[in-house]
Amino acid sequence: MSGLYFHIPFCRKACVYCDFHFSTSLATKDWVLAAMRTELRTRIAELKGAALGSIYFGGGTPSLLSPKELSTFLDETRSLARIEADAEITIEANPDDISAAVLAGWRGVGITRVSLGIQSFREERLQWMGRAHNAEQSLRAIEQVANAGFSSWTIDLIYGLPGMDLTEWDEQLTIALEHGMPHLSAYCLTVETRTALHKQVLTGRIVPSNDEDQAAQFEHGIARVAEVGLVQYEISNFGKRGHFAKHNTSYWQGIPYLGIGPSAHSYDGVERRWNVANNVRYALGVEGSGLFWEKESLTPAQRINERLLTGLRTMWGVDIASLGEAFRKVNAKTIQHYLALNELEERNGHLILTPKGKNFADRIASDLFMPTT
Repeated sequence: MSGLYFHIPFCRKACVYCDFHFSTSLATKDWVLAAMRTELRTRIAELKGAALGSIYFGGGTPSLLSPKELSTFLDETRSLARIEADAEITIEANPDDISAAVLAGWRGVGITRVSLGIQSFREERLQWMGRAHNAEQSLRAIEQVANAGFSSWTIDLIYGLPGMDLTEWDEQLTIALEHGMPHLSAYCLTVETRTALHKQVLTGRIVPSNDEDQAAQFEHGIARVAEVGLVQYEISNFGKRGHFAKHNTSYWQGIPYLGIGPSAHSYDGVERRWNVANNVRYALGVEGSGLFWEKESLTPAQRINERLLTGLRTMWGVDIASLGEAFRKVNAKTIQHYLALNELEERNGHLILTPKGKNFADRIASDLFMPTT
């Protein structure tokens, strides 16, 4: 099984925290989309005949595309590759793009899962974030998607916002969970460089949330979603059985995937490749006017480290045997250290984070990294 990712690099507005590649100008949209279909035809052989278990339209804001535009990508893919009968086909969507007609159109072209970028149900938070939708549109979009007949759907929420306390976070979770969604992603706000949020922090306009508040909100979220039967199968992702995100899970498990579009990444199990994060350079490059991508071959140690960084974030953890005997020898003391702290457990040959350890996932993974030099 492999995955296919389409990066749709256009948005109506720039969110204050976002460091993904996008443009708020749609002037090059048709040109870039045509280039993406060309790239797909050129590179589909890299999947080596593997069936597609998931297709993901991310961005950017893929819901800016019409159902007809989406169908050109899916029809092209169907003509070039085998798609599994139960493949998950996801589109990320903004609430302001949702209507009954749009949802029917998506279902008609083969979309099976909708990921709604809610982020917050508070009007003042949405305005500060620079989101294109309002709180009323969030609630209406959830109701429409829930009743549209998709195989699955999910929403994104953000915690760790400046000034957020447990009361506000609990309020957000209550509003979300009362709608009975089968999946929820909850992300802690991160201050990324080259974003408007970063500038606000540097100038003192915004004071970021502290580690203690973020940890408290993280733990509270885990407890609240468990009450309604959502399983934390990855640090930031919660779902009912049968609704875990196939596409993202394939990333975390190191399954090869092909990324199409400006800034899209690909991985074949050994090499990682990424496209230029510039719409014009990308489209010109696809047309043959210059190199539009870079790549690197990962060493065995780098592949182990990536597996640790992603695998430890999941409920399945990392298969120790798959990391090799050298890993066990190099990290014997470190593993014992985290076992003693009750931050790691060894179960059925896998290293798995404990509830306590989930607060320190990145630190634990990096401490287990194999030397790369």
